[in-house]
This record gives sequence, structure tokens and C-alpha cells, in this order.
Amino acid sequence: MQKKALTLRIFLFLVSTDILETVAQFCFKKTSLAQAPFAFRSPWDILHFVSQAAINPYLWCALFSVFALFCIWTTILSKVDLSVAVPVASFSYIIIPLVSIIFLGEHVPLARWVGIGVILIGVMLVSISSHHQEAT
Repeated sequence: MQKKALTLRIFLFLVSTDILETVAQFCFKKTSLAQAPFAFRSPWDILHFVSQAAINPYLWCALFSVFALFCIWTTILSKVDLSVAVPVASFSYIIIPLVSIIFLGEHVPLARWVGIGVILIGVMLVSISSHHQEAT
């Protein structure tokens, strides 16, 4: 199997997937906040929920972000190994909590930040191992 290098261009594509993932999750959250609490009491409840969500612009922004993410992600996977792409594209684990704090007023406890730090260390190790593999 041919070794696939993690180039600067691919890295920027990976960063764009993190941004799109963050936008999608933020917009899904905003869509859910605009909805009344959802209950599965009848099929009409589901229909009402879907019809109300369908007119929310945040839902459409989220769906567009997911579609763009799909297009970019499949391009990335044609260029690099999955075992490299997934860990490097894990920066959304940092971006999403920051967006949640800034724009949604959520609280992120210290233990979660420690976990995010561990993820970052893993991302750095994967990136280093990828560069080491390319050199050999």
C-alpha cells in the first residue's frame, strides 16, 4: 500500500472539517433550543417537531455544513490514511467547547478541559508519528 503524506494542504482541509463540524453542531444546538421540548406521544408530535425545525435557518445551515463536511472529508480520505486523518481532525473537541462557552453560555468543567488536553497530546503524537513514517 502506498504511503500517503499529510501535506499542508491536507492539514488545512482537516482544519476546515473541524470548523464545519463546529458550525454544524452549533447550528443543531440552536435549532434544538428554538424547539419546544420534544415528546413521542403521537405521530403528530413528530410531524410538528419536524415542520418547526424545517423552517429554522439554523437547521439548514447545519445540513449545509454536514454536506460540505462530507465532500471535504471524502477528499481527505482519498489522500491520507484514516488512522491519521481522524486524530488530526479532532480539534473540534477544543473548538466546540469554546464556541459553547462564548455563544451558548455553557460551563465546561476542569475535568473536561483535562480530557481535551489529553486529546491534543494524542493529536500531536499522531502527527509526529505520521511525519516520522514519511521520513522512513
